[in-house]
Order: sequence, then structure tokens, then C-alpha cells
Amino acid sequence: MTSLALALPATRRDLTALFAPSSIAIVGASNDPAKYGNWLAVRALRDADRRPAHLINKTRTTILDHPAVPSLTSLDGPVDLAVIAVPAAGFDEAVDDAIAANVKAIVAITAGLGESGAEGLARQNALVSRLQEAGIPMLGPNCLGVLDNTSGLDATVNEFRPGSVSIISQSGNVAIDLAEHFSEQGLGVARFASLGNCADLDVADLIDGCVDHEGTEAIAVYCEGFKDGRKFARAAARAADAGKPVVLLSVGRGAASTRGAASHTGSLVTSNVVLEAVCEATGTELVSSPFEMANLLQALVRTNPPAGARVAVLADGGGHASLASDSLEDAGLQVEEFSAELSARIAGELPPTAATSNPIDLAGGGEQDITCFARVAERLIASPETDAVLMTGFFGGYGDYDPAVVPGEIQVGYDIGALVAESGASFIAQTMFADSKPAQALRDSGIAVYRNVEHASWVLSRLARRAQAGAHPLPVLPEPAAPLTETGYWPARRALAAAGIPFVPAAEVSTTRELEAAVADLQFPLVLKALGDEHKSDNGGVILNIADHTALIEAWDDVQARLAPPVCSIEEMADLSGAVELIIGVRRDPTFGPIVLVGIGGVYTELLKDTRCALGPITADQARELLLSLRGAALLTGFRGKAPVDVDAAAQLVATLSTYAAQHPEIGEIECNPIAVTPTRAIALDARIILDSAH
Repeated sequence: MTSLALALPATRRDLTALFAPSSIAIVGASNDPAKYGNWLAVRALRDADRRPAHLINKTRTTILDHPAVPSLTSLDGPVDLAVIAVPAAGFDEAVDDAIAANVKAIVAITAGLGESGAEGLARQNALVSRLQEAGIPMLGPNCLGVLDNTSGLDATVNEFRPGSVSIISQSGNVAIDLAEHFSEQGLGVARFASLGNCADLDVADLIDGCVDHEGTEAIAVYCEGFKDGRKFARAAARAADAGKPVVLLSVGRGAASTRGAASHTGSLVTSNVVLEAVCEATGTELVSSPFEMANLLQALVRTNPPAGARVAVLADGGGHASLASDSLEDAGLQVEEFSAELSARIAGELPPTAATSNPIDLAGGGEQDITCFARVAERLIASPETDAVLMTGFFGGYGDYDPAVVPGEIQVGYDIGALVAESGASFIAQTMFADSKPAQALRDSGIAVYRNVEHASWVLSRLARRAQAGAHPLPVLPEPAAPLTETGYWPARRALAAAGIPFVPAAEVSTTRELEAAVADLQFPLVLKALGDEHKSDNGGVILNIADHTALIEAWDDVQARLAPPVCSIEEMADLSGAVELIIGVRRDPTFGPIVLVGIGGVYTELLKDTRCALGPITADQARELLLSLRGAALLTGFRGKAPVDVDAAAQLVATLSTYAAQHPEIGEIECNPIAVTPTRAIALDARIILDSAH
């Protein structure tokens, strides 16, 4: 991915004492094997030859046959990391003791604080204030500890196989589940940090710590909420910029969070859509399960992304060749027929019965000469006709027929790995014998291996999308402008017009006399809008194509009789011949700030639901990309002989609206639906602003 310039310089916290302490103390160390204090003490003592381990217990002088002292301040020497595993009632005292002892970091296992209600949260916040004043970072409370396999720190309660992926998780069980999937795929853990209540250190702090950690190649995040969404975005973007991708699994992404949204924009921007927009802006990969996360991480740390969408399928059976081809094409990739020249070069390595046009079917070639896998792979890797190779089928199973083949099959796995490493090719393998020694040889040599072809295809498509994604600087929130106090249709229209949003000529009228005066400056045909109803068109409050003065008075009298609106808007009717109607809007997410929405608009907004979102504010170039990524983008660029519309003008309008919304944090939702985009201009036909109830 191209560089992601960070919006603001991050103030990163020194987490050396958390992940690589020179000494450790277990506060609440216990002889009782049912308690966390026992498990943590056992692990600390096991590693005491690497770093001094101190056991703290208020009532016992020995724990696990080792000396114990009543407090941190009673120790002779300094302590870098204090792991506190005492009941909630004793937590304040333990923290005060840690502050007095000048510890450098705290891991708080203790539960029953911020998650227990208002009183516990108040206690927790007061403790965090004291710790921050003392300059002591705290992980937790209500967490399962911390681990760093590169420094030998084990201050948690589960085993994590060493590796290069760091896990930051708000759930201990999810982290354990993920680590099990890692083990099945030959991956391991560099660091593990349990977030717990995130009272002090949050997910962004820990991502930053992993970005600066030499042993971390990728970062797996399970998070149930974000204290500061923009801080997370900056950290995730920094990780992507450093070549350490963040893969995010989150919860609460359903439609329930949008209940009560007052406008079209609010109802279309769900929590899931917000996360997708944030992930796209920061180069973060969003997944829906620990299994997906492990599958994607295996590829991210082992596989070079493809330069394009053309995939060569190398199979040792017609069925697997066809299944893989269908799966790849379903994932949006291409299995294009090879040129005659490439097919001929491949045919020279295989029996006459082999299919060599893509997909390749070795047709018994593996049984005759197992090394043909490596030779064909080399031909495919060297060809400019391919962007990636998917090897699929029976590899790893030939030794079941003839054990004498096993050493050669293992060597082929290493040979293919060496070819891929030397060439930098994008190469993924799927085999029904994913646990075999030849499959392990592929993994050992740096190739991602999957049991199911649909998983391999999905991963390859994600890598291709990641490689092709454009990157932009993370958006910077501008300084707030003077807040709005009025948000009716005409106040919104005037405010947006002053900001640079073009509207058709119009006037605000409340009486027949005002109507008559306004018409003198307008050109027929006109539109009459009865204001005071958010869905004016649904209730007959919008009268179109008013051709002359007589029709205008009839429309006015009709609207007054049926709806008795407090005020109306009389507007010139835009020429919509050749126009495309769009909805544009911005919703202020309480965590991530302004989220920009564009989509096919007008009366079909809810029906089509063709929308895209981005973390705002956005530039005109970003807005153009967003518009052209709509499913209905062909309507903008020319469809069935129609002239293309002015996408640049529409993009500028979107950028202007997004900047205005970002300047006004008091705005909860802002929307122009529709805007009419013609071959020569983009113009807003409606406007709506809703203030955030929190302001």
C-alpha cells in the first residue's frame, strides 16, 4: 500500500516496562491454585532466571515456597511491572502502594471496578487520574494480563505459541480462540495484551506499541468499543504505513445502533458502515470471525500481494481445477486463458494428457514426477501473464500411495517456497492434506496453506483489494466554526449556500403577499415546498412543474388547505433532463466523528440503498473516487448513450459539505437529497440539518 500520512503527530506512551520489564511483582500472589494470583506467580517464578520475580501477599511470608513480602514499598529494590490480582476492595490500596514504590507499569487483573456500575466506575476513574499524574501506565483492570514472547514476559494465564502476530483483545476467550486457529496454521504470537476495561491504556496505545516492536509483523485486534475513534484511526494508519497490517474484529456492527436516526443519512450509516469507512481510510482489514482473522493474517504475513487480479490455477485434478476457478471468479478474481506460448512452455513439463490453458490440470503428472509441481510453478511465476498463483488439490497426499515419495514431496514444498521467496511472487496453496509434512514444508518456507479452496480464494481477493486500494492522508478535523443555532430548511439552505453549496434560486414565503413578491424574481416553471415536514414529497407537500401564475396560486391554496404549513419555499424548477439525482450527507459518529455518505438519491434512496461512506472530511479527489465506486456509477459516466454528468462538480459539492460538517461538531446529521448532477453542473435541491442532542 502507498504511504498513509498521519493526520496529527501521535503522542505515544513508553510501554517498555509493560512488555519488557527488568523486574516483575505479583501483587496478590497465592498458594491457592484456583486463584489468578497463583497462576501468575507460577509463571513469574518460572521465568525468574530472566528477570527478578517478587511475590506480594499481605498475610503470608512465603508463597509457593518462595519468600513473600506484604507490600511493594517493603521491597529492597525497584520494580518495573506490578501485576495486581487482588479483590476489588483492596485495589485502591494496591495502586497507592505501586505509586509509592515508583513502579513503571501496572497490569490490573482485578475485576469489579468500571464494569460493575457507577460507583465502581467513579473509583476506577479516580485511580486512573492518580496513576496518570504519577506517569504510570495501567493495562486493565478486569483483564487477563500481558505476554511478550520476544522478551520472555509471561504475565497472563494461558499459553501462546511464539510467532510474529501480536494480539490485542478485549476478550480473553477470543484471544485464546484466535491463538488456537493460529496454531492450526503454523502461526504464533509475538505479544498479547488483554484490554479489559481500557481505563488507561487503550487499543490505540497498544497498537502504537506493537508498531514500534521489532518482533511484530501484523496486529490482530478484537475490540468491543473505542474510547477515542480518531486516536485508533491514527494508530492503525501508522501501523499500515509501517507495513504492519491491523486486522480488526469488532462487535455491535448491526442495525440496532441506528434506531432513532432522524434522516436518510442517519438510517443508512450503520455502525458496520462506520467501521468499514474507518478501515478503508486507515488500511485496516475488517473481518467477521476469529477464523477469518486467522486465515487473513496467515496470508498477510506470508504472501506478497498480487499486482493484479489474474490468477493461474495449478491443480492436480480436473475437479479441483474447476472448483478453484469458480471460487476465484466468485471472489472477483480472473482466471484468464493462457497464451499459446505459455501453454506450450507448461506442456513441456507435463504428460500429454495434461490441461495447460488455465486452469492447469496435471492429469497424473504428480504421480509420474512429483517435481513437476515446482517446474510448472516456476513457469507460472516467471510469466507476465499472471499476477498470482493458486496451487490446489492433492499436494501432500502422494506419500499415502508410496511412502518413498514423501521426502521428494517435502523437498518440492521447500523448492516452491524458495522460488516464491526469490521472485517475490504472490503464491497461495490449498490442499486436502493441509496437515501433511509437504504442506508444512510450504508453510515453513513462507507460503500460506489452506484446507478449503474458498478460503484461499477469499484471502487472495482480500490481498488483491488491499494492493489496489488507493491511500490518502488521514483526514484532519478543522477548528470548529461558530455553532449553528437554527436548523430549519431555510436556515440550513442559507448556511450551506454561504459555505459554497449551489442551490436553485428560491425564496422563503409565509403569505400570499410574500409569494407574489418572490415570484417577480423567479422564472417558471416553479416548485412549491410546504415546510415543517421532513418527508414533504410523501405527504403531497411538494408541487412540481408549476407552469404559470394561475397554477401557482392554485398550488398555494391547495397546500394551505391540506397542510397549513408555517412557511413555504418557492423555487425555480431545475432542468433534470439528463441529470442524475444523488444523496450526500454527513453523520457525526460519537466515536469516530464525521462520516460522509454519497449514494443514488432522490425518491429512490431507500429502495436502491446504493451508498458509500468515508471518514470525513474528504477532498474532492476522494469524493470522486467514492462516487465512482457506487454500483450505479455508470449512470454518472454515461449509460446507454446518455451523456456523462459533471462528476467533478458533484465531488466538489461533497467535499464542501464534508468540510462544513467537520467545522460544526454541533451537527449530528446533515443532508442534501437530492442533488441534481447534469452534464454541466451539480446543484442541491434540498437541505436538512439536525443538531446533535449532546451539544
